[in-house]
Parts: sequence; structure tokens; C-alpha cells
Amino acid sequence: MTPPTTDAAPDLRTESPGRARILEIAAGLFLDHGYEAASVRRIADAVGIQAASLYHHFDAKEDLLTAILRQGMAVMDAAFDEAHEAASGHDARTRLALHVRAHLAALYENGPFTAVHVTTFRTAPEEVRAAIVPVRDAYEARWTDLLRSLVDAGHLAADTAVGPARLLLLGGMNATVGWFDPSVGSLDDLAETATRQFWSGLGRDPEGT
Repeated sequence: MTPPTTDAAPDLRTESPGRARILEIAAGLFLDHGYEAASVRRIADAVGIQAASLYHHFDAKEDLLTAILRQGMAVMDAAFDEAHEAASGHDARTRLALHVRAHLAALYENGPFTAVHVTTFRTAPEEVRAAIVPVRDAYEARWTDLLRSLVDAGHLAADTAVGPARLLLLGGMNATVGWFDPSVGSLDDLAETATRQFWSGLGRDPEGT
């Protein structure tokens, strides 16, 4: 389940300190205030530089958002890889549960890069969406492959519509960004609830009825 090759996402560990700081602060501002309200001047002020200096690192505000969204998707892919390795040898429900927990962890434990993708993508400029859609589609295809493998192995009902099932599962997890507070609730409990809801709804009846 290796993702297709895409344009490289920024790796904050190898970015220059100045560029990494801009990415981190801008991602937080986009998440808290939205893309339009987080102006170049506002971002520059938060970073502590002149607005013109921002353009030494990024050609335009759209390029900054694109880099942030690519980083968010890179985090998601890495989380999927880790879950895939951890799931080896486990039963089907546990494999699904590990992937659900990994996706939610990517949303809540890796800064604003992943969450801003959920809140900003649909209202992002057209050129940003065009650049990110192939990366987003590649990640969603990995989930499609996972769910289809569970159907093919008889763990999910044979008549499961895999595409809509994936949309419901990912959409439900992503929507938690709008209401779940990990400082109050348990991420493990949230992951288990999402897994149970999905599995109990689509799990094959052992009685065959």
C-alpha cells in the first residue's frame, strides 16, 4: 500500500528555520481564522518579519497554503504507513482500528497541518486545490484498497459500497475537528467509537442472516 509518487511535501525537519517557522505559524492562523482572514501581513506580523520578507520564502500566499496542505497529507501518509506495519498479524477489526486511530492521531497530534486541510481545502483557491487533489486522491485510494481487502476477505459485507463507505468513515473522522477537544476527551475512546460504529454497521453477520 505504498502511495503513488507525488510532488515532494515539505519536511519541517529539513526546512530552514525561517521557512519552517512561517509554515507552522501560517498553518495555525489558517486553522484559527481561515485562509482569507489570515492575510500575508497578519502572518508576517505573527512571525515577526516584514510582509515583503515572506516572499523571500514563498512566491505567493497560495504557495504557502499549498506547502502546508502537502505537509498535512505527508503526515497522513506516514500515519497510514505506521498503522499498516503495526497491523501485520492482527485480526481484521484490529487492523481497521489501528488505521482509524492513526488517522485521528494525525489530525490531533501533529500540529495544525492536517486539521487545516479539513477546514480550508474546499475554500482554497482553485490553483491550490488543483495541486492538492492528486495527493488527496492518492491517500483516499489507500483507504479504498484497505476497505476493499476487508470486503474481499469476507470481513465486511459482500455488498458493501466501498466508495461511499470510505467517504462516510473519513468524513466522519475529519468532521471531529469541528467539535472534539483532545484536551477533554480521549482520542483512544474516539477512535474506538468510530471503529465500532463502522464495524458494527458493516461487519458480516456470523450467523449469515
